[in-house]
Amino acid sequence: MKSLREVLDWAEEKKVAIGHFNVSDSLGFKAVVETAKDLDVPVIVGVSEKERDFIGLEEVVALVKTARENNLNVFINADHTYSLERAMAAIDAGVDSIVVDGADKTFAENIALTKEVVSYARSKNTEIIVEGEIGFIGKSSKVIENLPDGVSLETQTNPEDAREFVKETGIDLLAPSVGNVHGIVKTGNPKLNIERIGEIHKAVGIPLVLHGGSGIADEDFRKAIKAGIRLIHINTEIRVAYKEGIEEGLKSSEIAPYQFLAKGVEEMKKVIRERLKLFNGL
Repeated sequence: MKSLREVLDWAEEKKVAIGHFNVSDSLGFKAVVETAKDLDVPVIVGVSEKERDFIGLEEVVALVKTARENNLNVFINADHTYSLERAMAAIDAGVDSIVVDGADKTFAENIALTKEVVSYARSKNTEIIVEGEIGFIGKSSKVIENLPDGVSLETQTNPEDAREFVKETGIDLLAPSVGNVHGIVKTGNPKLNIERIGEIHKAVGIPLVLHGGSGIADEDFRKAIKAGIRLIHINTEIRVAYKEGIEEGLKSSEIAPYQFLAKGVEEMKKVIRERLKLFNGL
């Protein structure tokens, strides 16, 4: 089996992006893993702090390990981690990667927190991938009326700041602000700044991550991947699909959870399949 580091190298060579899908329970996990297996592509399962509190960090790590024992290229990412304490707990639990989210801190504070996590991760397992964020894109994975407060053209990541951030922290991946936002904006998500993605990729020399992938146009995804994006996060889209599927399932006469919840899994799989096909050029 390939390590996540090897899969990222493969994505760079092939000029594709790895799909990252957040889950809150075992049904979300089932939808992600079974779809990736059907398409024979690697995939990352993401759990933010609240998501891993709900599903159980050790439990989802065990699910991923079992999937890998069955020769599936599935990895677990501790998404959006806001403190050193929570980062250490995730690393100790055996995650493959971790996102240090200091995007709403000062530049210096963000560097300091990220450096601490990188140092701890390296002391435990050099294969752990550490991702840093620079540039605020909001925090809510919901359907929202307008752009999140504090998100504008001025908050997009400056390539020189990105270069300094990577140099100072020693991270493996960088998630910049390039027109992307968390959540789906009802009036339409903004277009990605493809030129800025290319400038940042050239400045930092490491793979870039696109957070807030829900609601982005297919053509923007294609251009972003070509410009240097190697990992794309999707959450809100599959949350919406899951809820709508369950609501449909509840309209039936079925009372067995595995029957009425199955529609939620089915709807998640539809979204995941289309995204994985697009990201992998299938």
